[in-house]
Amino acid sequence: MLHGLWSPESGLLLWQDGESVPAGSVLGDLVERARFRHRAQVLVVDAEGGPATAEVRAHALAPPTAATVLRSRLPRENVSGDLRFLAHVTRGIEKWVRAGRVVPQLERADGQWWVRWRLVGGQRQRAWLAELAAAMPPALRVAGSPTALLEDLCTHLTDPIAREFLAHRTMTHPLLIALVGDTALDEGSYRLSETLTQWRDDYAADEPELVLRLCEPDGEFGAVDESVALWRLQVCLRPVDDAPKPVALDDDPVIVRTAAEKLGNARKAYPRLRDLPTDPRGLDLLLPTEVVADLVAHGARALQEAGIRLLLPRAWNVVEPSMRLRVSSPAAAESTVGLDGLLSYRWELALGDLVLTQPEMERLIRSKSDLVQLRGEWVQADHRALAAAARYVAQHVDDTPITLADMIGELAAERVDNVPVTEVTAQGWAAELFAREGEPEPVPVPVGLKAQLRPYQERGLSWLATMSRLNCGAILADDMGLGKTVQVLALLVHEREQADQVGPTLLVCPMSVVGNWQRETQRFAPDLRVLVHHGPNRLKGADFAAAVTDSDLVITTYALLARDITLLNEQSWERVVLDEAQHIKNAVTRQARAARALKARHRLALTGTPVENRLEELRALFDFAMPKLLGSPQSFRAKFAVPIERERDQQAIDRLRLITDPFILRRLKTDPTVISDLPEKLEMTVRANLTVEQAALYQAVVDDMVEKLEDAKGMARKGAVLSALTRLKQVCNHPAHYLGDGSPILRRGGHRSGKLALVEDVLDAVLADGEKALLFTQFREFGDLILPYLTERFGTPIPFLHGGVTKQRRDDMVTGFQAENGPPLMVLSLKAGGTGLNLTAANHVIHLDRWWNPAVENQATDRAFRIGQQRAVQVRKLVCVDTIEERIDDMINGKKQLADLAVGAGENWITELSTDELRELFTLGAEAVGE
Repeated sequence: MLHGLWSPESGLLLWQDGESVPAGSVLGDLVERARFRHRAQVLVVDAEGGPATAEVRAHALAPPTAATVLRSRLPRENVSGDLRFLAHVTRGIEKWVRAGRVVPQLERADGQWWVRWRLVGGQRQRAWLAELAAAMPPALRVAGSPTALLEDLCTHLTDPIAREFLAHRTMTHPLLIALVGDTALDEGSYRLSETLTQWRDDYAADEPELVLRLCEPDGEFGAVDESVALWRLQVCLRPVDDAPKPVALDDDPVIVRTAAEKLGNARKAYPRLRDLPTDPRGLDLLLPTEVVADLVAHGARALQEAGIRLLLPRAWNVVEPSMRLRVSSPAAAESTVGLDGLLSYRWELALGDLVLTQPEMERLIRSKSDLVQLRGEWVQADHRALAAAARYVAQHVDDTPITLADMIGELAAERVDNVPVTEVTAQGWAAELFAREGEPEPVPVPVGLKAQLRPYQERGLSWLATMSRLNCGAILADDMGLGKTVQVLALLVHEREQADQVGPTLLVCPMSVVGNWQRETQRFAPDLRVLVHHGPNRLKGADFAAAVTDSDLVITTYALLARDITLLNEQSWERVVLDEAQHIKNAVTRQARAARALKARHRLALTGTPVENRLEELRALFDFAMPKLLGSPQSFRAKFAVPIERERDQQAIDRLRLITDPFILRRLKTDPTVISDLPEKLEMTVRANLTVEQAALYQAVVDDMVEKLEDAKGMARKGAVLSALTRLKQVCNHPAHYLGDGSPILRRGGHRSGKLALVEDVLDAVLADGEKALLFTQFREFGDLILPYLTERFGTPIPFLHGGVTKQRRDDMVTGFQAENGPPLMVLSLKAGGTGLNLTAANHVIHLDRWWNPAVENQATDRAFRIGQQRAVQVRKLVCVDTIEERIDDMINGKKQLADLAVGAGENWITELSTDELRELFTLGAEAVGE
């Protein structure tokens, strides 16, 4: 008699007892050649007819051979029941394979990755294995537990059986080649292995899904106390493509066992389901309200991650509480609007879309549960936050009119934690301020404006006109290049076409853009009378007053604003406009104080960067445009700056937006609804290695700084850090820049600076494509250093625009560069060339060294990335590998977030680091030096 035994170590073991199998079959021929060299422990019948173990000689077959033998036709005689059982299991595996219930798995063995076929698994396969385990002959159980033995048998035989069906297929993908050819997969990885395992788990689609259905407590609201009510958590199984079905104890035992097993998994995923009372008639759990609230708020996510669905009652709503502000204002003359205008307001408390009545709010104040039933629906929300908000609304029911300034002051001073203000609606003149969802009252484009306004510019004109009519200052914070200049000019022309007498507007701007305002006014609003108050021969006294009376627009600079504030305040201005208003971001400077001291009916600030480094800069802008709107520096810091900058307090952010939104208009050029024809801006950080000479100089600077910091305190310490930072930037640029010794750019024909070598390669590609580039540096001396080299290297004159260039020469440089046959390259100092220029002839921008202020760098980039640009702009920001340049570049993204939160970052923060942190930040990395 021929017996069979499955061994996890040896595979299929054949052993004989008595007569052998007749020849003429696959199994018979195999036994005839077998040598039976293995030894195995088997179950036999002893002399008394009882079971006993014995050691026998056996023949071992590897899984591929075992699969072939067990699937062949077995002889009718001298083959034991245990061997026939193994053949039956093998034919069952073949059926699963033919049905496509197999997937590839990646396994690690002998130091290599191997792809193997495995059964998918799932409920039906588990049931099949359970039936086989129950029917397994006793002789096979000697090798281990029935379930473990069957799982091992399936694991080893599935692969050769499945591979046999694909033996003659031609494959091209490496994974499929390894799968069919039984070869190692060189591209194998643990990540790929996990992906295939997850695929196998997802593929077991015949598995019934556990669904937990939450049912409301019985009884009407009046008879149920939410805090003590018990909720039924119904345990259901959902077969594939069917509805969930509750599980009862008298159901099929397999179903009950499956549901209990899956409920155990749910308890592991969400432990608060343990130790809860159960329905004696089934598996359902009974939950107190406290657990129900936590289940929906937190447990649902944990259950979902475990693949378990939670169904809530139909009349259930998980909502966030919110407050809404209703403002009403009477019809008023223009002289009675603005911050001194009277209005009344009231608060509303809402749960989702449901605005609560006074009795409902009183009930919420008394409630101690996060679940309440309102108007036939169960509503879940934080009862503490709800109660606080309800009390706040109850305390603010007085409809006594107050000024707009007082109302905004109350909005800034008070808050209810975890209950945001989500909606403001207004009636009367206040609606034009707060109804930001709609459009301002349209203003037709004035006839005298010689420009075609884009739709968003037309809206900007209407908004500016509305704010002027309401006597409210404003901040036009459109992104750089979106045409703030033409919108202001459109406002001035509009006012002069609508009224006979309009006072003059004073425009304050940097000296570098005075000429730009002159040119733009002449181009777009030629009928406006313009006076430039600038230069040593500028008008004074009565001559100035007379000239102002005969002017529509008076242009001056920030430097002269502080110097001539007395003269300027002797005039009667209709409006004061600050261009590049970030010049007053420091509220204590002479320029900022002078700007606030100017007397005018209307104030307007223009800036593409309302926040560069700190939120205090936004307050400084508003202190000019809408004085006292955001309070004193101390109160603003406590209420907004610290919570937002340090803690990212979302409620503080929302309150700041609520207060400032009516007075600030900001559009970004990347918004397709603003401008659809502006090309894409591609920004990239490009890294260069230091040369050996640069690395040596870099390390010397770091060592010198660390030595100085040992005894330095206060300002001396800050000075040492900032000095080292500047010197390290110079080293990264070029050794000659740091040394200042007039040494050559190249040494023995090779580059002394890895960064300059990289720039040369980039410019080669730019010029080969017939395109133009702008090169920005914060160091004028670096521009002077590289200009002769680049001029000789590329055989073309290269303009260098810096602070020492006269206005006429500057204008000539811009005009020449913009010309079709103009120079392909321009070098600019970051401060002198960062604002007020239109250089759209270039579509490449290279930042040679970093200012570490995203707002300033973006302003420079926007010389090319603005209206009129017809090509994609490529922006390269150069840093040296493993130096402070690269480390600070990694930190910049965090500073960019600040500007995004409120409406990006100097270098002083570096001085506040500890000596150890500075050493780590400044130290040269191992990969800094190139080959």
